[in-house]
Amino acid sequence: MIVGVGIDVVDVARFLATLERSPALVERLFTAEERDVPPTSLAARFAAKEAIAKALGAPGGMSWQDATVHRVAGGPPEVELRGTVLARAVELGVQRWHLSISHDAGIASAIAIAERD
Repeated sequence: MIVGVGIDVVDVARFLATLERSPALVERLFTAEERDVPPTSLAARFAAKEAIAKALGAPGGMSWQDATVHRVAGGPPEVELRGTVLARAVELGVQRWHLSISHDAGIASAIAIAERD
């Protein structure tokens, strides 16, 4: 059963300009594991975190640091949750995530589907 679906798109140039103006945002938005990727991949991970939040109903108080999007060679990205984001997922009974991220032609996008039995 689908608990929630979230989608987000990010203008890569605008996102990167924001990071240049406010370099501390990288540490605020991304876990240490996520920071070592190309800038376009950062934009895609930001879109993924937004999509995850939307799939969870976008409640306030969730921390960007409580969700990590992992690369998986030859497979779809994986979501690792903890803290505030995990608590919301547990509250909704989420057991599985389906995540797709992409970046092309200056746009990064992500779709997240939260599912339970």
